[in-house]
Amino acid sequence: MALSGACGESGQGDGPSVGVLLPGAGASRFGRFDQPLIERKLKQVCPHCPAPTVSATAEAEVQQQQLEAMITRGVDVLIVAAIDPRTLRSSVEAAHQAGIPVVAYDRLALGPVSGYVTFDGAAIGRLQGEGLLKAMGPEADGGQIVMVNGASADPNTAWFKQGALSVLRGKARIGKSYDTPGWRPENAYTEMTGAVAALGADAIDGVLAANDSLAGAVIAALDAAAVRPLPPVTGQDADLVAVQRILAGRQYMTVYKSYRAEADAAVEMALALGRGEPAGSVATATVDSATTRRIPSVLLPSYPVTAGTIKDTLVKDGIYTIDQICTPKLRPACAQAGLTP
Repeated sequence: MALSGACGESGQGDGPSVGVLLPGAGASRFGRFDQPLIERKLKQVCPHCPAPTVSATAEAEVQQQQLEAMITRGVDVLIVAAIDPRTLRSSVEAAHQAGIPVVAYDRLALGPVSGYVTFDGAAIGRLQGEGLLKAMGPEADGGQIVMVNGASADPNTAWFKQGALSVLRGKARIGKSYDTPGWRPENAYTEMTGAVAALGADAIDGVLAANDSLAGAVIAALDAAAVRPLPPVTGQDADLVAVQRILAGRQYMTVYKSYRAEADAAVEMALALGRGEPAGSVATATVDSATTRRIPSVLLPSYPVTAGTIKDTLVKDGIYTIDQICTPKLRPACAQAGLTP
């Protein structure tokens, strides 16, 4: 995307101040990838912009307080990845009333958002469903699966699920389906434990886990129940530990999303809005929320990752190095997958 001129035609003078609210810091996906990428891109394309104000938390109520604090501070534009869109709705409305545009990032917030940047959720669900059926092989024809979805409060959950079901319906039987509160792995562990008890250890042919954190909890629950062999398990986000599980044969696939492309698009849209330009100057699509129709949006592509495609996706894009992925224990599997220095 062309980002020249983000600070105005001359590129001189102060640019808009940007507030960034993320649903996690530190070792989370948002802390490891999104936050530094957003900060780096803002500095690159608008060196005269004030440093962004960044707040991160895993709690919806805290995020609401953080957003309200940024309104009080008077930022020019907000990039918000909502933990719970319903909790945040009144604060998004307050930002709108204060004349502060909100770019919904990764997750669609409720209320009068000015733009939205994310990945095509239905396509992600389809990739997971297709990957699971491929891994199940002959068992895909009438085999029984468990769906461990994300939080019902997150609109992405329904989007992912819709895409997955479009592939799975009429093929695999869904023995159990869960919406995991808070996307928390401990909840997914409990759900999977319950599924094994209800369906039987030998009656689960595959698990569609909505992301890699949930996949890790699912696999831990299967291990605790002594389920052997492990059924194929999907994921999303290309977490390093998930990539290593894939090489070890414990998780079948994940979905890789270019966080750099997402951060770039969000920065471009935020700076356009901060300059008083419409989000439609950046958007390539529109999306409807429960409260707002035709939100200018950027919907980015995603890519399936299995053991044989790690090198041409994650390593090629610089997400991880071979040394980061290939621990001594995994070196034989890495060599088989073509992951050699």
